Order: sequence, then C-alpha cells, then structure tokens
Amino acid sequence: MSLSTTTPIFTATGHDVSFGGTIRSEWIKLRSIRSTWWTYAVLVVIAVGVGIQMSSSTSFAWFDGEVAQIGQQAAGVNVVNISTDVNVLVVSVLGVLVIAGEYSTGMIRSTFTAVPRRVSALLAKALVFAALTFVIGALALAITIPFSIALLAANGIDVRLDDPHYWASMVGSLVYLVLIGLLAFGIGALLRNVVSGIATAIGLVLVLPLAVGLLAGVLESQIWLRNLTALLPFNLGRAMTTHPGYAEFSSPGSPVESPEGLWVLEPWQGALGLVVWVVALLIPAIVLLKGRDA
Repeated sequence: MSLSTTTPIFTATGHDVSFGGTIRSEWIKLRSIRSTWWTYAVLVVIAVGVGIQMSSSTSFAWFDGEVAQIGQQAAGVNVVNISTDVNVLVVSVLGVLVIAGEYSTGMIRSTFTAVPRRVSALLAKALVFAALTFVIGALALAITIPFSIALLAANGIDVRLDDPHYWASMVGSLVYLVLIGLLAFGIGALLRNVVSGIATAIGLVLVLPLAVGLLAGVLESQIWLRNLTALLPFNLGRAMTTHPGYAEFSSPGSPVESPEGLWVLEPWQGALGLVVWVVALLIPAIVLLKGRDA
C-alpha cells in the first residue's frame, strides 16, 4: 500500500500506526462521505427551523398574570432545545452508519489492515464522530439562540443571558446529542448491520421510552415503573436539557408537584446515566471486535 508523502495519514505502517494518525485517517474518511454532511445539514435545519417556529409562537398572553422570570427562562430554553428530541434520531442514524456502513461495504477490512490495533481504530472513529457532532450542534445553537431571543422578546418574554441554568441547558443539549450518537455507534459496532442497527437505536431512543411511559401512565400507582422510564436514554437526556423552572413554564402560577418517591434527576445524573449506557454498549462491542472476523 502506498501513501502520499504530501498528505500523510499514518506515521508508519503495520503495528506502529500512531493514534493521532488514526484520528486523521478517520477524519478524512468521515468528511469525504456525502451522507455525513447531508445528515448534519438536516440536523442544523431542524434545530434552526424548529427553534424559530417555537420562539415565534410562544407567549404567555393567555395567562392572566405576571410570569416569574424563572418561567420565562425555562420558556427560552424549551423553544431552543425542543428540536433536540428530533435530532437525537438524526444522530442515531448517523452513529450507526459511521461504523456499520463500513461493515456493509467491506471497507472495514481496509481499515483494520491499515490499523491492526482494532480497538484504536474503533475509538478513533468514535472520537472523530463525537467531536464533529459537538461542533455541528454548537453551530446550530449559535444560529438559533439569537433568533430565539429576539422573537421571544417580541412576544413579551425576556430571556436573561446571565442565567447559568440557561447555558447549562444549552451545553446539556450538545452533550446529549453526542452521547446518543455514541450510544448508536455502540449499537452499530455490536450488530454490524445498518438496517438492524438503525432499527435498534431508534427503538431504544424513541419507541421504548414511549411504550414504557404509556404503561407507566396507565399504572399510575407503580412509582417504580415511572422511575424506570427516567433511566432510559431519552429521559436522561431531558434531565440534561430542561431548565429548573420548567414546571412554572408549563403551568404558570401553579407548578405541578412530583408524587412522593418519584425520581427527579439532576442534569449531572442524566449525563452520568447516558455515559453508563454508552460504556455498557461499547465494552461488549470492543470485546466482540477483538474476537470476531471483520
């Protein structure tokens, strides 16, 4: 195999390939695939479009009274982050494609020939995907937030940018996207099939929380079942992206109190829970990767 001397991808061949060289190789590979940019373009369009639409239609004109500032802050967060609930499906599809797509095309054999240390190749691929997802998500937020603040102000909702919870929720939405993408990546690495990987990822991220949530709604007395839904990826992400004043935003003047014994997760607990999901999928993927043929 010959490599260009002007654009090196690896520092050496065989077992001496550096991790930095592997990362550069994966970056070149990921950016050269058109579906990558089409998928990220969809993510940005959804984030900006939904954010603008929600911001322009949100107001408290129907509420007879003054809404506290914390409720307005929660509204400012909600209209921006609500698109994340859709975009987790976008990154789930891309997360599976990044790894399972190489198995379906047979390109994974070339990857492992160039990088015999398979675990390094897998981790480099995951790192590049996570970093690019974070950057694209940050770009979408940078476009959406100014429009959102201006449109909300026109509707009488004053969003204060000195609120640390506002920015914590925004960063939480970025981390949520990245972790869901890595969760889907782990599923793709386990199943090594695009169709079954995407179906499983979407089932875990969207279908399972809806099904368990409906069951928990029917069996209202079963607090343990409602607590179980809090541990599913979708609801862990919502814990990371929701402003503390959301209860007042959703019911101004009469916030809904949680039933006794019901878990209300802090943002850091939501992030930790998603990290556990990612690790729980990547570890068996790594074990199988070392023991299975490409």
